[in-house]
Amino acid sequence: MLIINVDKGNIEKALKQYKRKTIKTKQMKKVRDEKQYTKPSALKRLKFQKAIYLQKKSDAENKDK
Repeated sequence: MLIINVDKGNIEKALKQYKRKTIKTKQMKKVRDEKQYTKPSALKRLKFQKAIYLQKKSDAENKDK
């Protein structure tokens, strides 16, 4: 639960803090991810694909240098 204090009725500043906190705590990402069920095997496959992608990207950067 996020707690935002509103100082002197400055609602714009409070909204900015709320937005920053939701991004920082990855709250919106969790809500979007949990909208529908994803099988554990599918999550594992996505994680593996991401690792391959990042490895290729890292290899390409190191090759250029």
